[in-house]
Amino acid sequence: MTQRLNYMQQSPELFKKMLEFSTAEQDSAIEEKILDLVHIRASQMNGCGFCLDMHVKQAKIHGEGELRLYHIAIWRESTLFAPRERAALAWTEILTKLPEHGVPDELYDRVRGQFSEKEISDLTFSVMAINAWNRINVAFKNVPGSADVAFGLTKAGLS
Repeated sequence: MTQRLNYMQQSPELFKKMLEFSTAEQDSAIEEKILDLVHIRASQMNGCGFCLDMHVKQAKIHGEGELRLYHIAIWRESTLFAPRERAALAWTEILTKLPEHGVPDELYDRVRGQFSEKEISDLTFSVMAINAWNRINVAFKNVPGSADVAFGLTKAGLS
């Protein structure tokens, strides 16, 4: 696969703003472990190899277990995820593939049972951010693993 264009060079100011937006996630009310799950699940759903590769490596660096990484795609059937993580994954899925009639109240209530209003808001911004990154990286065919050195992902030991 060959990258179509370098969006960082073509739109440097927009890229900088998007990077700032994503970097702000580090100060969100959502714990790193859940952010990793959100990034991985949305990237799986959107077929973004670049982001999936990056976020699996980041999760590994953050101490995520390999079996849990394998189970993210089957989180509903897996016993490895806590109720809070399940709520975050369900929220990620519904916002990544918005249904015709919006987000059901039942799902919102389930998420609200695990997260405060501030956390739901922060979680929603995280889902928005990863979906934006997925879309730009899929559009321009960024090659998985091509930014490992730049982003310090070689520490994951998965290259």
